[in-house]
Parts: sequence; C-alpha cells; structure tokens
Amino acid sequence: MQTLTIIQPDDMHLHLRDGDALKAVLPFTARQMGRAVIMPNLKPPVVTVADAQAYKQRILAALPEGSSFEPLMTLYLTDKTTPQLVREAKAAGIVAFKLYPAGATTNSDSGVTDLFKLIPVLETMAQEGVLFLVHGEVTDPDIDIFDREAVFIERVMKPVLAQVPGLKVVFEHITTADAAQLVSEAGDNVAATVTPQHLLLNRNDLLVGGVRPHHYCLPVLKRESHRLALVAAVTGEKAHKFFLGTDSAPHARSAKENACGCAGMFSAATAIELYAEVFDEAGALDKLEAFASQNGARFYGLPENPRTLTLLKQTQLVVPKVPFADNEVLVPMCGGESVAWTVQYSD
Repeated sequence: MQTLTIIQPDDMHLHLRDGDALKAVLPFTARQMGRAVIMPNLKPPVVTVADAQAYKQRILAALPEGSSFEPLMTLYLTDKTTPQLVREAKAAGIVAFKLYPAGATTNSDSGVTDLFKLIPVLETMAQEGVLFLVHGEVTDPDIDIFDREAVFIERVMKPVLAQVPGLKVVFEHITTADAAQLVSEAGDNVAATVTPQHLLLNRNDLLVGGVRPHHYCLPVLKRESHRLALVAAVTGEKAHKFFLGTDSAPHARSAKENACGCAGMFSAATAIELYAEVFDEAGALDKLEAFASQNGARFYGLPENPRTLTLLKQTQLVVPKVPFADNEVLVPMCGGESVAWTVQYSD
C-alpha cells in the first residue's frame, strides 16, 4: 500500500465560527493541521486587538485535550481601520488584516467600500510586516459573478500593488487563470491560497443536473479551464507561491438547502486527503508537502511544524453528515462519497 509522510500541514485560510459551532468544527482541523489562519468575519466582526485576543482564548478553550494546534489571528479591515491599529495589531502578534469588499461574501456587510482610501493603512502594514489577506472580487451589480475576480485584478489588485509595492499580500482562495498568472508573475511579496473545491470542481459540478447547494461557495466555482490552470499553478514552476488554505466554511444543512442557500463548503473533515487526491491525479505527489506544509509557513515567517502526518493510498467513505450547533448537521465536502486517501492517525 502506498504511503506518504509529510510535515504536518497548516491551513492558511479557515472559518471556525464561534460558540457551539466552533466547538463542533474545531476538532477536525486540530487533528490534521498544526496551525490555521483564522478568519475574522464573525457577527460582529473581529475588528480590534481585544476582539482577536478574546476570540483566540475561546478557540484555545474549545480544543480537544492535549492538542498542540495554534490559531493565528487576524483582524477584519473596515473603512475605519487606522495605521495606529495596524501597529497595535503587530505588537499583539496578530498576523494579518483581511479585506472583505462590502457585500462580497458571508458576513461581509462591514467590509471595505473603497480600498484606495485606506492606502495609508496598507503602507503601515508594509512597514510593520503585517500581511494583507484579500478576498479578491468586485461587488458591482453590473459585473457578472463569474468575472468578479478578473475585474478585481485590473481595477484594484494591480493598482494597489503598484501604489504599495512593499505590501505582503495573500490573494485568498483564487479561482481563475487570471489570478494564478498575477501571482506567478508578481514579486515575492505576493502569494495565494487555493482551496480543495477550486482544485477539484468546476461550475458544472454546481449547476449540471440540478443545483447542488453544497457546492455553492464564494468566489463561485469557475469553468474547467480555470480549474486546470489552478492545478498547473500549484504543481508548476512557481508552485512555491501557492499554499494550502481550505476556506472551510461551516453552514448548517438547513441554511444550505433552502431557497436562498448560503455560500461556503465545509472541507475540514478530510482536507489533506482532498488535496492529496489533486496532487496524485496531477502526478505531483512529491510537491504536496511544500504546498501543504512549507510554502505558507515560509511566507508568514513561521517555522515548519515539528510533527509529521502520514497518508495512505486507501479509499475512505466521507461521512454524509456531522453534528453541528443548535441540533443541526453539517454536510462535509464529498459527504457520502469516497476519496482515495486516508490519514493514518495513531488513535
């Protein structure tokens, strides 16, 4: 049986929610990942150092006994964010600010309405070495939803990089060939996270044969040519600029399976197995460790995790549902289906 042992991965883009929802989903990530960059789009959002510190304590309190998992905290960028707050965040060990264009995705109503008014804030991030995490979509109602990322690159990303050339940017959950090209051609201060769904699925998986609400995420799945471009990017010549970020986003099944189903896919239950499937199919298993365990740590200036994780080339059936908050259930990505790899846990 084929086995693959890698340095324990990090999830550089994760939604944990809060309260009972946090307690339900955190063990999945804590079992696989050494660290995770925690998204700040709670209700209300995590906008101050005190907010982030309190949220971190709630995460640590919810960890399974004996876990060494480390949450890496971020703040939600708003129109009111100041350079002083950036300096305070740096001093407190907060690793990044997250840009949500207002209205772009779940819990983004408090997001930024005009990023160019925050250039002094971005300049302070560059000076302090605080990372800038970007949900890269425009939200203009006249822009087709499948074009939002490409338009954002031209209207926002390229001008901002030109104005603040020292800014360290992670283009989050990229979905297009356009984004892969931008990151590949940019300087070493620009990198990207890529999700399992955008590497494994295309928009046919969302829409053909009936709408599949559990495949609805934002940014939305794109056409097959874009999926192939992402696979080529994470396995290609500039692969060091791309790293694991699941964007795992738990929503109750009732919130997904209704007339206005919410965006987000819960992939934390089998995250590394899904990525292994991508790299295996691409004939690039030798590059999985760098993508999952080294590239992100290096970009964030962190040491590699001291533990390892072993994968077996052994089919497993993903559970069709897992318990969630308020007596609800979650449907995991590929729930009820088989994946080709299994993690060999010691327990």
